[in-house]
Amino acid sequence: MDAPLPRPAAEPSDLNQLRTFLAVYRLGSFTAAAHRLGLSQSTVTAQIRALERRHGRELFERQARGAAALPAADELAARVAEPLDRLADAAEHRPAAEPVHLAGPAELLGTLVLPALAPLVASGVRLRVTAGLTDPLLEELRSGRHDLVIATRRPTGRALTAVPLADEEFVLVAAPGWPAPAPAAPPSDPTNPADPASPTDPASPTDPADLAEALPRLPLVSYAEDLPIVRRYWRHVFGRRLHARAAVTVPDLRAVRAAVVAGAGWSVLPAYLCREELAAGALVPLLLPEDPPINTAYLVHRPEPAPNPHLAAVREQLLAAARRW
Repeated sequence: MDAPLPRPAAEPSDLNQLRTFLAVYRLGSFTAAAHRLGLSQSTVTAQIRALERRHGRELFERQARGAAALPAADELAARVAEPLDRLADAAEHRPAAEPVHLAGPAELLGTLVLPALAPLVASGVRLRVTAGLTDPLLEELRSGRHDLVIATRRPTGRALTAVPLADEEFVLVAAPGWPAPAPAAPPSDPTNPADPASPTDPASPTDPADLAEALPRLPLVSYAEDLPIVRRYWRHVFGRRLHARAAVTVPDLRAVRAAVVAGAGWSVLPAYLCREELAAGALVPLLLPEDPPINTAYLVHRPEPAPNPHLAAVREQLLAAARRW
């Protein structure tokens, strides 16, 4: 019968005892519970007896072919079954992977990176994406804020690991019909149809020295006030310093592209960002040098192993996609 037992004072709860109790309750047998839990039958018996002492009541009636649950066991099972099942489910199933925190230039992320990662997102990978400049993003990567950073330069030191991701080529562009610069000397003759350097056709062959002399006097659309991309192009292609001021500065190369397409001026853009506009004729190259300037983008991460299994999948997907860029 369901007889009261002496109750000890302040005996602590034991999850192992509760798990064992639930196994005996559901299987109706000390022996079967021992097999299910991988315990000896004496251990199961000892844990049930300890739980009975704690609750001050017998929980099972020992029978020749098993153990019959008493009313106190029914009451206890009603209280502990659901939370124990949830705990067991959490222990047996790997929790969902955390989001992968990815950062890099806004234009590269929006134009190439996120479309390349779309299949992973469809398969369950979660992303948290931050746009910004390379130096601050690398510092945030070191501090643990990001998992991966696409950087426009290779980081120094051993705190970060970097692999080349892709090379971006730069193009000197303007809108078709935008006034081409007149050469410094001798001036073109627009009335002479044989003159190949028409001042209204930016796609016409133009001497690089003429461009380098005349373009700085015309409206320039730039990513930043200090003209980092344009100055680099000038040094690499023309072998001289650029002396110019921007007519428009906007810290987003997609906005620079839009302004140039609309005829606001000329600029230098990554080829990946204006490939469609060049193919459609919305932009034209002002010069096609044999050796255009190229910048390498790097995929950067911390060297220690990452606990998130999706991080490796994102890295491999980006490296594979970059070979097609």
